[in-house]
Amino acid sequence: MKEMSEPADGLMGLARLMRMTISGADMGSLGMQLIARAGGNPKMADACALMDLSTILQLRGDRELGLNIQRQALALQQIYAVACTSPGKSAIRLLMIMSDGDLMANSPIESLLEEKDVTLNIVYITKERDMPAVLPEHDVLFVAIAESEQNIPLLKKVSAAIASWPVPVLNDPLRIAALSRDNCALLLKDAPGIDMPETVKVGRETLVRLAGAMKLDGMDFPVIIRPVDSHAGNGLEKIDDASGIAVYLSSVGSDEFYVSRFVDYRQADGLFRKYRIVLIAGCPFICHMAISSHWMIHYANAGMADSAEKRDEEARFMAEFDEDFAVRHAEAFKAIGDRIGLDYLGIDCAETADGRLLIFEADSCMIVHALDPVDVYGYKQKPMRRVFDAFYQMLLDAKQGA
Repeated sequence: MKEMSEPADGLMGLARLMRMTISGADMGSLGMQLIARAGGNPKMADACALMDLSTILQLRGDRELGLNIQRQALALQQIYAVACTSPGKSAIRLLMIMSDGDLMANSPIESLLEEKDVTLNIVYITKERDMPAVLPEHDVLFVAIAESEQNIPLLKKVSAAIASWPVPVLNDPLRIAALSRDNCALLLKDAPGIDMPETVKVGRETLVRLAGAMKLDGMDFPVIIRPVDSHAGNGLEKIDDASGIAVYLSSVGSDEFYVSRFVDYRQADGLFRKYRIVLIAGCPFICHMAISSHWMIHYANAGMADSAEKRDEEARFMAEFDEDFAVRHAEAFKAIGDRIGLDYLGIDCAETADGRLLIFEADSCMIVHALDPVDVYGYKQKPMRRVFDAFYQMLLDAKQGA
């Protein structure tokens, strides 16, 4: 591995652009400035401007155009330096391996590094592009490529490329590759204190044949079903009986699906509560709690901003997490850390009626940030700082242990 003595010109980067978008900045005007900076000659274009423009377009919901711009950027340049928020020489030089793709294709760890003493460089590995021979100097390597069917070959390629890497590597790519929903359920099967329903991958033709069955692949109804590689609830539905399968398939165009049994995790007051937790070097940290009357909860649709009562409960939960929830589920968190084996991992979960940790998803690419308006969510600042400090300490420990 050869090293570059000077990094490339800096990106504004995902974290800064997300913060600007959420704060209501004029992203259209910024996009026009980036277009002007990129220039009209594809061979002479500013790759950093194109990459930032791609991120803005995706944040605004224009995924396909954003990915097209990203492809143009990657044709020009494979390595990018994110503008450092701390002046002077950084304590940690971090190199992050990413894949091409949308905002769910990689771990968005930039938001964990804001205001931290870290120099961040990104190298993109794609189907067409291997690990470059010349890389920026770095103390720690972090594999950010998320699990997906498209990314499995890339994760295997990266694993081979970094097999004898001269600096510490965080998030083993082959362990990331094992995080498909069906395999994750196998990894956590029979783990103490955990309920993660068995998940099976089923093709469209098989679902059509099973549409009249009393059970779906051996599972009693109701079941939940979603397209393979879908996130954020896209295509996710609860099917109460066999007749619902045909209705579902008529509205979803995918060819492969994940199916698992539905668990009613309502608490005594009739509300559903879902928690986002990260494991950093095996230690659990709370990121948010969403409360809803509907089983399919996402923080954005749970009405947290509209309910002071919900926010008060979330504030109490976050403040008491280390002494309450983390202690009650310590055995479960240890099992997750041991069986999955990643240095950094996100978990979306709830509690079952019998007190077990109900795992919806465990992966390395969940969005974790402190970008919510402080005047509404001020109580989040302290627990999120603990997340960021723990991530930084993990990087520092890795560097010092090299």
